[in-house]
Amino acid sequence: MTLIKTIAPSESSGKLETLYNRVKGPDGRVDNILVSHSLRPHTLEGHMAIYKAVLHHSGNQLPKWLLETIGTYVSLLNECAYCVDHHFAGLKRLLADGAKADAIRQALELALRGGQVVCEVLTGKELAALGYAAKLTKSPRNIVEADIDALRSAGFDDGEILEINQVTAYFAYANRTVLGLGCSTKGDAIGLSPNNSKNADDWGHQ
Repeated sequence: MTLIKTIAPSESSGKLETLYNRVKGPDGRVDNILVSHSLRPHTLEGHMAIYKAVLHHSGNQLPKWLLETIGTYVSLLNECAYCVDHHFAGLKRLLADGAKADAIRQALELALRGGQVVCEVLTGKELAALGYAAKLTKSPRNIVEADIDALRSAGFDDGEILEINQVTAYFAYANRTVLGLGCSTKGDAIGLSPNNSKNADDWGHQ
C-alpha cells in the first residue's frame, strides 16, 4: 500500500478511527492516499480540509469537471498514475460523456511531449486554464503578471483564477504525498470522492 507503516481502518481507534469513518466509501473502504496519513491523523484532517475546499465546495464557481481536468493534467505532468486513475475516473463520471472524457485525456497525454493542450472539445477559455496549470506545475517561479492577465482575457475573474491556482497547487501536494510514500491503488475503489459540495464537513466518499 505504501512504503511506510500504516494503520488499517480495522485496526484504528480514537481520532484516527473517527476520521476514517468520515472519509470511508459506501463499502467501508478508505483510499490509500488517506491511509498513508494514519501515523499522523492531524495531517489526514488537514489534507481532507484543503481537498474538500479546493474540489468539492459549493463556494467554487468553476464546474467541478474542469477542476478535475486540471487535477488530472497536473498529475500527468507529475507522473502520478495514482491521482490520474482516481481523478480521470471522477472527471469521466462528472461529464457523463465517455467520448468527450477520452478526447480530453488523449489531448492531455499528447501535450506531455512538450506542446500545449490542443483539444476540439474544450473551449479556448478552458485551454487557457490548462496552460496556466502546466506552467505553474513545471516552472512556478516563472509565473508573471502577464500569465494572470491572459486568464482574465480568456474570461476568468480573479476568484476563478484563485480556484485554478488552488487546484493546481493541491495536486502538487497530493502527487508528492503519493509518490513520496509509494502509495498504490491496490484495494482502492477508483474514482470515489466527497461529492456533497453543500456540506463542507461531509467527507464521505461516494
